[in-house]
Amino acid sequence: MTPVELSRTVLHAVRRAVDEGELEVTVPERVVVGEPGPGGCGDYATNVALRMAGAAGRKPLEVAEVLRSRLVEVDGIRDVVITGPGFLNISLTRSADPAPGLVREIRELGAGYGFSDELAGQVVVLRVPYDVRAEVVADAVARIVATQGGRAEVEHGEPVNLRPVPAAEDPAPLGADAAQWALLYPAAHDRPRITADHLVQRESNPLFRVRYAHARVRSVSRNAARLGFTAEPGRYGADDLVRPLVTALAAHPRILAAAATHRAPDRVARHLVTVADAVLPFVPTVLPSGEEKPSAAHRARLALAEAAGTVLAGGLSLLGIDAPEHL
Repeated sequence: MTPVELSRTVLHAVRRAVDEGELEVTVPERVVVGEPGPGGCGDYATNVALRMAGAAGRKPLEVAEVLRSRLVEVDGIRDVVITGPGFLNISLTRSADPAPGLVREIRELGAGYGFSDELAGQVVVLRVPYDVRAEVVADAVARIVATQGGRAEVEHGEPVNLRPVPAAEDPAPLGADAAQWALLYPAAHDRPRITADHLVQRESNPLFRVRYAHARVRSVSRNAARLGFTAEPGRYGADDLVRPLVTALAAHPRILAAAATHRAPDRVARHLVTVADAVLPFVPTVLPSGEEKPSAAHRARLALAEAAGTVLAGGLSLLGIDAPEHL
């Protein structure tokens, strides 16, 4: 069960509770599941009960118990624990490890991973001022909106509905990729920094980390081929490096949807940094060391790393930035 499948499972439990008259509330369009917060437990957690309680006229703990009674009956879910004011903490059965399914989904969909029809049929009109940053942001928003099935039309005129804080200097001297990043990485209400920091090849530069992470994944794939093995989704074993990466990859569809809805390409940029920071410490564990022979675990780890590379390349493309094979 992947995080996307788990989200759908929780949503189905909500619909059942509504259909059977236990909850009187409008069923949300989607349910977000993520890593449990402080005081939580299990594999994933959701605050859907807290979000629905007010509209349902019930206490969050009551809503959570209604949903828990349905979720514990689902194959693949080992246990559901309610914590705090009404968080649902979900533990999956061992056979329901979400990582292999998530990696298979990313491998199957490729650059289309995270795409949906949430905005299908909708035309998003972006009215922007005559400004370099506004043009760049609108162009990225149009690409991101398309991933959710919508279509964006960019216009100049009043009333303006997309006006990011302009850059104080011309970003062109940074070069195409760094200029794009400099204009898109800050939130719309923040003034972008047009400095040479965006060109520095070190970890302090977020753009470098993202592009370097992609290049490292491609390098690992090439080296695996020289060693005679290819990627194959599977189990990764107990490893503190796996979970943050799986969590980051699983969040990609939610990030794309939010970026499209809020016209915020900076959310995609920041998420790419999160993915890069999760995959960089994981990459050294992919290849065999010394006289070690490639095993199923190595093939599985390679598949997970390549899935991260797919997300990084796809996200950079949406921002109009090149994903290098070598760096």
